[in-house]
Amino acid sequence: MVLGACAAWSLISAAMHDGRPEGVLLAILAVAAGYAAGRIGGALLPVAVPCAAALAGVGLTLTVPHLSPGPQLVTPLGHAGATAAVLTLASGAACCAAWSASAPLLRLALRLLAAGITVTAALLGSTSGFVTCSAVLVCSLSAGHLRHRGVGIAGLALSAASVTGLIWAVAGNVVPGGLLAWLEGQLTMHRIQLWHDALHLAREDLALGVGPGRFGELSSTATGTLLSDGKPHSAPLQQAAEQGVVGVLLLAAAFCWMLFALWRTARPTPVALTAGAALTALAAIAAVGNALSFTTVSVGAGLLAGLATARPIAVESTQREDDVRTRGDQLAP
Repeated sequence: MVLGACAAWSLISAAMHDGRPEGVLLAILAVAAGYAAGRIGGALLPVAVPCAAALAGVGLTLTVPHLSPGPQLVTPLGHAGATAAVLTLASGAACCAAWSASAPLLRLALRLLAAGITVTAALLGSTSGFVTCSAVLVCSLSAGHLRHRGVGIAGLALSAASVTGLIWAVAGNVVPGGLLAWLEGQLTMHRIQLWHDALHLAREDLALGVGPGRFGELSSTATGTLLSDGKPHSAPLQQAAEQGVVGVLLLAAAFCWMLFALWRTARPTPVALTAGAALTALAAIAAVGNALSFTTVSVGAGLLAGLATARPIAVESTQREDDVRTRGDQLAP
């Protein structure tokens, strides 16, 4: 329902302002397809499928030119974020596979795979990818000692809200000078100017926005840049500029629904919190970059969410057998 509402609102906003909703619709379709595949794969092969997904993520990062942060003749802004996002999701998938495995040696091998993905991010020069992969690995190891899942889910929600609030504060010029100077050095002044333009466009039409795909036409910073993809490189600010307050609320609803699904999933707590940590790290990357514009990232996010909320068939069969035996004992004379 949430994804359907996102698609419907993008069409409404586009119709009102002659926008182009194709990119939004493609991203929603990619998330839905990845989620469906994750639910099916997680139910049938809860260890093999996330392991394969992790290896596929690393393989795509190393082989697809537009995901590699290495030197290129033309490197548009945003590809480094896609690299970090794919590696973060791959690390989360490997950790989820490790918690789903029962054999100690296999669990150790999968954790070493997650550590290897973190090292790969460092070798590729993706600083943000190294940081987020390390955070996912640490959170996954810590999740095994956490008894109450709700505490971890609340912490993830607070982390995502804090990053989003900071980005909004930077766009609104309400950040102290020392912190702003440091952020300009890390994020570049060009990106922050794009955020200023996005917030300015959002204020012009708070309800509907300027229309999907129209930021590049109306942003003075984007039009004055030689190599520009027409994006503000911040998912919350892009939603605010192109689809208004309703678009931002729908984006937040999609993230909150994902956390709620992880809180209610029948999978073990470490699996749920590991996937939640990886998806929260992705939300942070998307808040300061253009990661969600890459179909690979959207599919990977849906796939990991589906894997973490799937109910393995083997577990269901065991539970049913236990229920039947229990009922049989109760009915026995």
